[in-house]
Order: sequence, then C-alpha cells, then structure tokens
Amino acid sequence: MTPKVLLASIDTSSLPEAAREALAKVLPEGSDEAETFEPSTIERETTIGGVRIRYRATAGLMPLRDDVGKPKADMFFVAYERLGVDSPHERPIAFVFNGGPGSSSVWLHLGALGPRRVLFGPEGEPLPPPAALADNQHSWLDAADLVFIDPVSTGFSRPADGQEAGKFHDLHEDIRTIGDFIRLYITRHERWLSPKFIVGESYGTTRAAGLAAHLQSEQGIYVNGLVLVSPALDFATLEFEGSNDLPFWLALPTYAATAWFHKKAGTGRSLSDVLAEAEAFSIGPYLSALARGDRLSDSEFVSTAAALARLIGLPEAVIRRARLRVSDSLFYKELLREEGRTVGRLDSRYTGIDRDGVGAAPDYDASYAAILGPFTTALNAYMREELKVRSDTKYEILSEKANQAWNFHATNKYATTAESLRKAMTENPALRVLVCNGYYDVATPHFASDFVLSHLGLAPHLRANISIARYESGHMMYVRETDLDKFRRDGTDFMARSLRAES
Repeated sequence: MTPKVLLASIDTSSLPEAAREALAKVLPEGSDEAETFEPSTIERETTIGGVRIRYRATAGLMPLRDDVGKPKADMFFVAYERLGVDSPHERPIAFVFNGGPGSSSVWLHLGALGPRRVLFGPEGEPLPPPAALADNQHSWLDAADLVFIDPVSTGFSRPADGQEAGKFHDLHEDIRTIGDFIRLYITRHERWLSPKFIVGESYGTTRAAGLAAHLQSEQGIYVNGLVLVSPALDFATLEFEGSNDLPFWLALPTYAATAWFHKKAGTGRSLSDVLAEAEAFSIGPYLSALARGDRLSDSEFVSTAAALARLIGLPEAVIRRARLRVSDSLFYKELLREEGRTVGRLDSRYTGIDRDGVGAAPDYDASYAAILGPFTTALNAYMREELKVRSDTKYEILSEKANQAWNFHATNKYATTAESLRKAMTENPALRVLVCNGYYDVATPHFASDFVLSHLGLAPHLRANISIARYESGHMMYVRETDLDKFRRDGTDFMARSLRAES
C-alpha cells in the first residue's frame, strides 16, 4: 500500500484527467482528516446596541455517535453565552449555519451575528489585505445566545475515523447530523427550556426548513422561529435550464434592479418604482410569453424583447438571440460588456474583469472574490489568536469537494424542502419565519423567495407567521454597513415578537 503522505505530495496538475480522477479517490484531503483538540473558553466584554455586556465564548468539538454507539463525526462549533443574566437556562438560543452546500458558518459568524466581525467599507468594499477585525456592535448576542455550527467537512468538523466523508454530503444525512448536534447541545448545556431559533443562509435555509420538520418529528424539539437569509427552498426556481421557465421570470426584477444600479436602465426613477414595474411585467406579459414558447407570434416576440431590453439594460439583439430566455450567466456577462466588466452573482453591485469578451459565463464571481480573502484571513486569525484554538487542521471555509459531490435527493431533478417548511409550520402553529433578501442577489432572487412562500399551501391563519425583510445589497446583505444595522434590528425584533406571541 502506498502511504497517504506520499500520495499527498504528488503534483497532479500535469497528469491526464483520468489519472487525476483516479488519484483523487485515494489522495487525502484536509476536509476528511479528523483531529481532536481540547475545547477553548474565553470571557470578554463588548458593547452591543449601546449596552455593555459580558460573554463567554467556547470553541470545541461535539462528538456524535450513530444508532449503535459507533463514533460518527466530530462537529466543530463556536458558542457565545451572555453572562450575568437571570435564568440563563431559559434564555433564547439561536443555532446558526451557512450553506454552500459545503460552507462553514464563517459568513454569518464574522459577518453579522457574532460579537466580532470583519471590516469592510460602508458599501461592502473590501479593504486592502490583510483583513481587519473589530467588535461588532450589531451582534445578536444581546437578544440570544449563539451557537455557530460547521457541518461535516467544513470548518474543523470531520467524519470520525473509519467514516466516509461522502455519507454526510447528503441533504437528508446533513439534516439528521445537525439535528443530532442540536439535541446533544441542549442536553449537555441544559437548554431544553430555552426558546430556540434557527438561522440559516442560502443552502442553510434548505437545511433549516428540513431541520425544523425533522426536529419536531424525530426529536420532539419545537423551535420558536426560523430566520431564512437569502433562501434556497426550491431549486426549481433557481436552475436556468431546459424548459424550466421559473428562474427566467423570477430573476427579472433582480436584473432590473442591477441595471438601475449600474445606470443601464430606469434612469431618473427610484429603485422601488423600477422593481414594481419589473415585477408586474415579469408575472404578466413576460411569464405569458415564456409559457407560449414557439407559439408566440413574431410581433409579440419583438415587443417582448424590446420591453425586456428597456427593463434590464441588455441590448435587444442579445435578448432576441437568447429567445427571451435571459439566463443568469448571460446577464452577468452582457450587462456591462461595453465597459469590459461583468457583474457579480452573490451581489451584482460588484464588478469583475474577464480575460476577454468570449465565453458563456464570467471568469469568476466578483462578489465572492471580494469577500473570500477578508473572511478567510480574519477567521484563521480569530480562531488561533483570540479563541485560542490549537489545531493545525485547515479550516475549510467552503469545501468544493463536498459541494460537487452533494446528494440533493432531487425529485424531478430539483431539490426542495418547501414542503418540510409547510409541515413544520402546520404542526407547530407557534413557529414564526423571517425571510431576508437582498435586491442585488442573483443567486437567490427575492422574487423567487416570494414565489415559493406564496405556494406553500399554508392555512390562511398561518400565513401571517411569515415576515419579509428586504435590503439594498446582495446575498450577504450584512457586508453593507447600513444593511448590517437593519439586519440586526430585523432579526432581534423578530425574536422578540416571536417570544411575545408565544407568551
């Protein structure tokens, strides 16, 4: 047998693709290597919402076992508990994670909810490297204790020895594993009587909706509220392909907002007016034109293309060539072609530069490039220098291996947990939901979220349990300082309302 340490040292970049694929099956990857380390605990003071508070931060691993007691995985978490409060075991607690799939919780942790955050410019502009950390006066820690969870193969979370990482890269197993973690955490930390909230972002909302139903049916744990940030509850609304018309008309209002921001359409008008017109056109004439397909008359085709061009800023000729079906990649590439720029996917306010003007999609997502470096640097410094985590293991910000291998258990190709959300809200009428969207998020457009929520089939009296918040930014609305403040107010007010309704 060839030692893994030698295999890991092989430079595979020059090998044929078949050879690289064969080696990938035996090469170790940082995301699959387990390492046990002692938990670390610190105590600090900070100011949140103008109030000075003391808190305890704990970073550690939670060992999970399967049904027969065999080690399953070591789940990394960072927990923050406010000190000096009455009845600490009854204080609200929020379990927080991001998505990917294959992403750690770094974004919500150091971007919005935690007591420390990465610094950006006022509009989310990345500062020159290296990254800078500061106390986060917009943290949610004054409203609830916070537990940031890294799913297996992300952060420092790893499968136990002898367990295959791939088994955790699965919609259902991922939900079960996070559910086991939450049950163990509230048991070991005596938090069964605490009001419970789940905060998920992007694929984390896919997880959160499924998790709420799973916790109720399998663990008997009823949560008070879900905060769904940039939701991805039904992938049929997000995947641009084939005869699936949904994403084309659901993305149109986001395209219009982006064109307005970059001064390619809507000149002299307000964003709200641009969005109102785009939404009305999207759900009316545009949806009708898409549904009719090749049965659309020539005159209707021409008039629809002209209306689209005026709304979303693309040349009419481009829209005609696309047969009115403007995909996200086409929009990223074409909106600012004359300036030699592309627009971002996660946040279309950001712009990038391609090597040349050819190709069906941009070379990179300018919005992800703007955040990856600062968050990675800040996270690693924070873990080792402030939280005192003693580990040489790579902290997996986003595992591409997990992302590419994920089993979505998709019905008719498209994964969804929308029915899980309906089930959870129906069986637990006290469950409240806050949905947060940025207008410049092309990855999970706000109109797609509206569509899914309006098709849950909830009983009329339960529809009021869903609240909506909007932001003039993108997928990670909290990188913009004004929206970071609004996000905190929206989230903490939602928690307070949920608890008042419960009482």
